[in-house]
Amino acid sequence: MATEVELEYTYLAKEIPKGLSDYPSKLIVDVYYPAEVEHPFLRIRQYGDSYELTKKVPANGSDASYQLEHTVQLDRGEFEALTKAPGRRVAKRRYYYDYQGQTAEIDVFEGELGGLVEVDFEFTNRDDQLMFKMPDFCLADVTQEAFAAGGMLAGKAYKDIKKQLAHYKYQPLFMDGEKE
Repeated sequence: MATEVELEYTYLAKEIPKGLSDYPSKLIVDVYYPAEVEHPFLRIRQYGDSYELTKKVPANGSDASYQLEHTVQLDRGEFEALTKAPGRRVAKRRYYYDYQGQTAEIDVFEGELGGLVEVDFEFTNRDDQLMFKMPDFCLADVTQEAFAAGGMLAGKAYKDIKKQLAHYKYQPLFMDGEKE
């Protein structure tokens, strides 16, 4: 089992960067456990053709930008067996977008959360993280907002978070060719 420190910021997208569909992407399906917990931290993830079990918890009190991540690699059979347990699902297409020499992970949510687009930036050290400035294509920093966390989004629909998004004047976003 690997344990890593994850330093990241999460933003709501203001717009979808031009040409995003030309960048590499992977379908991600997350199932969070236990289903009856308001904010589960344990997830089973399909990441393209890879599978893993991950537990993410804040490393420093309640600071969601600084987390400990414990990961165990799974094979497809283990993933399929484990996801038979009741959990809350969320699906998104993650694009790997180059922004000023750094990779922006742009998550375009699918299904009931269609219209939601979040942008994650990960950092190798705290100084780089603290010096980072939000890009123009982002609307608001929601790193510390519980409603925007994967475990909280799992099993929900866009209408369930519409009030929180309205606080930021967020407008639903879709890739070219997609509809509301």
